[in-house]
Amino acid sequence: QAIAALQLDHYDGVLVFGEVLRESYLRAGWGKRVFTWHEAADDRLFKPCPEIDPVSDLVWIGNWGDDERSAEIAEFLIQPVSALRLSGTVHGVRYPPDALTALADTGLRYEGWIANADVPKAFARHRVTMHIPRRPYRESLPGIPTIRMFEALACGIPLVSAPWSDVEGLFRAGTDFLFARNGAEMRGHLRDVLNDSQLAEALAASGLETILARHTCRHRADELFAILAACGNRDATEIKPATEAAA
Repeated sequence: QAIAALQLDHYDGVLVFGEVLRESYLRAGWGKRVFTWHEAADDRLFKPCPEIDPVSDLVWIGNWGDDERSAEIAEFLIQPVSALRLSGTVHGVRYPPDALTALADTGLRYEGWIANADVPKAFARHRVTMHIPRRPYRESLPGIPTIRMFEALACGIPLVSAPWSDVEGLFRAGTDFLFARNGAEMRGHLRDVLNDSQLAEALAASGLETILARHTCRHRADELFAILAACGNRDATEIKPATEAAA
């Protein structure tokens, strides 16, 4: 109702960060021209820090949220870390007391909020990270990962992800990162990455390669100029998604 009240049909174009959203906006009549414009990594900031040696196993950066992924955090973070007895760090805000207790019981350090500018060094001090999408994203917005996944891969750290549907083929699952369908798979993938240096190096290199080839802010700027050019054609009856227009 709030979006419908915005009268988006008066705009030359609407940007949304996923194809599933673009299709939803068009079906609802929220704007006549809607373009997919994905998240990206600023690779001037988010890049590998080879001068920093890893000193701990795992880092996860994410807010607790309004109970939108508490079960997922327990299954994919707390339980595997506890079973493997990993060292590591958690950054984020709005963690309730019981969550902080659970993290402490695993041996993970909770260090609260972290500035974006400090994130690359935080990744560099650890050997692996993970992506845990919020439940509404996974269920209602397939194909839309959080921006932290783009930023982590840009920093050249191996990543293991909880389930989400990469319906747009943003990444190469199994090559750029590893998918874990459940907590048991997350435990196995973390163990493999931490004990197989060749696997870890291959994941880090492939993830960074995909970011640099497709998902930097420079790519999004090029796409935006293509969108602006398309919006300038007021007589156009059909506008391609931004990814096609940019190509």
